[in-house]
Amino acid sequence: MKTILTPIDFSRVTQAVVDEAAAMARAFAGRVILLHVAQPPVITSDYGLMLENIAQITAIAKKAAARQLARLRGELQDGAVPADSVLLTGSPVAIILDQAKKLAADYIVIGSHGHTAFYDLLIGSTASGVLKKALCPVIIVPLARTKRRKARKNLSAARKN
Repeated sequence: MKTILTPIDFSRVTQAVVDEAAAMARAFAGRVILLHVAQPPVITSDYGLMLENIAQITAIAKKAAARQLARLRGELQDGAVPADSVLLTGSPVAIILDQAKKLAADYIVIGSHGHTAFYDLLIGSTASGVLKKALCPVIIVPLARTKRRKARKNLSAARKN
């Protein structure tokens, strides 16, 4: 059984990433492992030191992420795709690569937000970091795929009317 590690961040590209991972799982008789990495808030000023409730903020974010992961896992299982989920806290690239190794992932399916190269240079890109260091094949689902899927749905709905 192939293991398809699917890191998700609940952005606009998430559903396209999950759909792609599900299609691969069906094609390869595999299973999907949904992974969300919650990042603790970054303190960027002296005022941040007054935030005494960083742990509470992180806990709230993790609780919301756990609900969304459970929903997506349920949708996959309802579609006859074996699925599980993992929720961790830390640096996304390092954790994704670590989980891929621990789970002996055959593939990583990850989304791309379509930022400019300049943005990625300054801020960094999780997809780029994973692609450069992963030991297994990485499938990157672009944000544009999400837009094409919506356009097809709209066209299909228009034809029905």
